[in-house]
Amino acid sequence: MINQTEFWANTPWGDGKEKYRLGLKPISLQEWFEGPPDEELLKHKTNLLQNNYKEVVQTEKGSEQAQEILANVLGVENSYYPDFIADCSLKVQDDLCLIESNTPQKLLAASVCSPSYWNLKDKIGKSLRDVHKPVKTLNKKIGDPIEKFISKSPKLKPFVRQNWFIHQDTIRLHLKEEKISNLNPEDWFIRSERETICKIHEEYSLFSINVKFQPLKLVHQYPSQKDALLKSIISLDEEETKYFGGEEKRTLLVEYLERT
Repeated sequence: MINQTEFWANTPWGDGKEKYRLGLKPISLQEWFEGPPDEELLKHKTNLLQNNYKEVVQTEKGSEQAQEILANVLGVENSYYPDFIADCSLKVQDDLCLIESNTPQKLLAASVCSPSYWNLKDKIGKSLRDVHKPVKTLNKKIGDPIEKFISKSPKLKPFVRQNWFIHQDTIRLHLKEEKISNLNPEDWFIRSERETICKIHEEYSLFSINVKFQPLKLVHQYPSQKDALLKSIISLDEEETKYFGGEEKRTLLVEYLERT
């Protein structure tokens, strides 16, 4: 869990702007990652790497150079797993995705142990535009800007943004949309995703995702943040709502936030 005070002082939905926007800001190399995984997260990652490797690690043929460059950047010297990116993912809290810096910006290699409604097997080898294709309006909003941003960004200059979802639990591995089994959002959790993008080589960029959780019920202690969350959820269009978890989920959340 992320620190409560820290989270609610700077919520990922901000003042309720549309959820899907670029929203990147520059940070220093020292701020790029938030440190190594704690014991619980390390156990989660290691268990998946040992028992469900192909479910959480995928690589394209020819991605070896990109993985070696990443390992050098992160100071990972030895490869215990079949792919260097798996070893790299144990160095930091984040899930790691290596993409081409230039068009078509294919996903070359990734170690993703905490996905939210997406399966790495369906994304590997695809361009960013194709990765985002299931959410049709997403490409219209951030497709062109992110492509241009990645291709023109300076080397070893990380940028950060905040993304978020709301789940019924704190299970990290959600390969597909969950069925709603608990109709009371009081028991649900905000899933905060700190995402960074950094060009590590003229040809390769790293996209990282660090997932943390907060109980949704804490929102009642922060009225302005609650109003902003409601505003953001209401602003979801039809395609975004599907990706967020469906209309039933959206309706339950709106009713919950409006009545309490």
